[in-house]
Amino acid sequence: MNESAHSRDARAVHRAGSDLPFYLAFGAIGGAYVALIVAMVVAEATYTTPNAILSALQSPEVRYSIRLSLISCAVTTLLSLWVAVPIGYFMSRHPFVGRSLIDAVLDIPIVLPPLVIGLCLLILFQTPLGDVLEDLSRAVTGTLSQWFTGRRVEIGVTYEIPSVILAQFMVACAFAVRTMRVTFDQIHPRCEQVALTLGCNRSQAFWRVVFPQARRGLLAAGTLAWARSLGEFGPILVFAGATRMKTEVLPTTVFLELTTGNIEGAVAASLIMVLAAVIVLIVARIFGLRRIGI
Repeated sequence: MNESAHSRDARAVHRAGSDLPFYLAFGAIGGAYVALIVAMVVAEATYTTPNAILSALQSPEVRYSIRLSLISCAVTTLLSLWVAVPIGYFMSRHPFVGRSLIDAVLDIPIVLPPLVIGLCLLILFQTPLGDVLEDLSRAVTGTLSQWFTGRRVEIGVTYEIPSVILAQFMVACAFAVRTMRVTFDQIHPRCEQVALTLGCNRSQAFWRVVFPQARRGLLAAGTLAWARSLGEFGPILVFAGATRMKTEVLPTTVFLELTTGNIEGAVAASLIMVLAAVIVLIVARIFGLRRIGI
């Protein structure tokens, strides 16, 4: 019996054949895509000379776009985390009527074309609610400028710097919310329940038990929000415009430099974004972005 079973297994293995063609086919498909990505980055990096890139980086427009990109992305990341933590927690921990609908609404900025998001924002600020938000923005910026500079400067939203931040926020926050929900889903609620039975209220249980366990997810959400903000272009183009030295961020600089025929300037700005993307991906992998399912 043993010899007969052994012979049947041997025939089954023989009929199965080698796995080499399977791995070769899948490896060829995957390898072609990876090679295409590498080829694009290498082609852009070697398109121009380092001196031309340094010269382009010295232009006031590129420097302004770098500065505004860093500031707007930092503000957008903070706002995204401020919103993503409570939404992600409630969506993960508390079932309620209409949660599926809210979950679908939260994914709208992810699935909508970026230009449509910008158009929706632009139309929103033509409504009475938009007028109220414009007046609020002018009041806040005027008060802050009066405090810090002694000179009152009122800034609206549409086609101003706040519109850049809002356009970035509408897309980046959706990714941060999704990341924080996955993070809270992976934290077992038993620890929180034990804290509640030991005398903690819900707020104390969250800040002392749940939030420390969510730090990796918080960093991952912030990293994703920052990277998504840096590469955002469509909503900014529609809602904030492409005005030099005003609402110009790095993607806008690439667009404007291309329209004027300055390839070196466009390559310099795009290489900065490529370098930032590589750094962000390295940080994300080091601090466990893969661990939370992204």
